[in-house]
Amino acid sequence: MIQRSVTLPELLLIAGTRVALGIGIGLLLANRMNADQRKGAGLALVAVGAGTTIPIAIGILGKKSTPPITDVDLREVA
Repeated sequence: MIQRSVTLPELLLIAGTRVALGIGIGLLLANRMNADQRKGAGLALVAVGAGTTIPIAIGILGKKSTPPITDVDLREVA
């Protein structure tokens, strides 16, 4: 199994893009705004969410895998 470490800022960036994508899709499906406003805002958020996800995914998947964490006997370290 390949393990990759993700920093907290990377995790927040991933979550933010998912939120933008989800809100954009929600706006496209909702009926609270007039059609032009809804379509413009929804498409913009979908574009931002999808467009920023690709470089983030490439960056994370391009990282070298981290070695698996193993148990360490503390008596050997001292």
